[in-house]
Amino acid sequence: MRILIIEDDREMAAYLTKGLKEHGYTVDHASEGREGLFLAATGDFDLLIIDRMLPNTDGITIVKLLREQGVNSRVLLLSALGQVDDRVTGLKAGADDYLAKPYAFSELLARIEALLRREGPEEEQTRLHIGDLEMDLIGRTVKRAGQAIDLKPREFRLLEYLMRHADQVVTRTMLLEGVWDYHFDPQTNVIDAQISRLRQKIDKGFDKPLIHTVRGAGYSLRATD
Repeated sequence: MRILIIEDDREMAAYLTKGLKEHGYTVDHASEGREGLFLAATGDFDLLIIDRMLPNTDGITIVKLLREQGVNSRVLLLSALGQVDDRVTGLKAGADDYLAKPYAFSELLARIEALLRREGPEEEQTRLHIGDLEMDLIGRTVKRAGQAIDLKPREFRLLEYLMRHADQVVTRTMLLEGVWDYHFDPQTNVIDAQISRLRQKIDKGFDKPLIHTVRGAGYSLRATD
């Protein structure tokens, strides 16, 4: 998947580029509006991440011009302007989504994944499967090898997050933001304690563990060793 970032803040652009490349995306960068407009109009990009406030040509104008030219790439607008009227203006200009600054990288990544899934008709995902582990998101039930597992609400949310990021390394920061809604580290062992309790319910008594510790990085839910 190819992504074009149009962002004049070079530190922010470098941060986004590094993070997205780590998740397997091919990323290009334009540092000002006119360059971004040219690349977006001539390149074959799956997604455009456009800062609203840009030198030469602002993000809203870029989106309008691209839509007039028939460019159908998905567009995610980033802006420090986060009021309802600001978001409405961006969406009416032709953007597919609008994310106000400051934002968590995990939310940006989730929005990107959601936008890229819109390529064709999709059915709402109601079940998650990893190996012999199954989660029913509607019934709020979990089974492993057909055996029902009783989880508390926070445990269920933690497992859902891990399953949605299966085979990936999930960092402490990602869990704090995605499960606890913390945008800071409270300096407690809350994550370790919850992971330990979840392991007791998910892995104890089964031949192969699903929850793995990645030393110095975080955790990974995967069906293979």
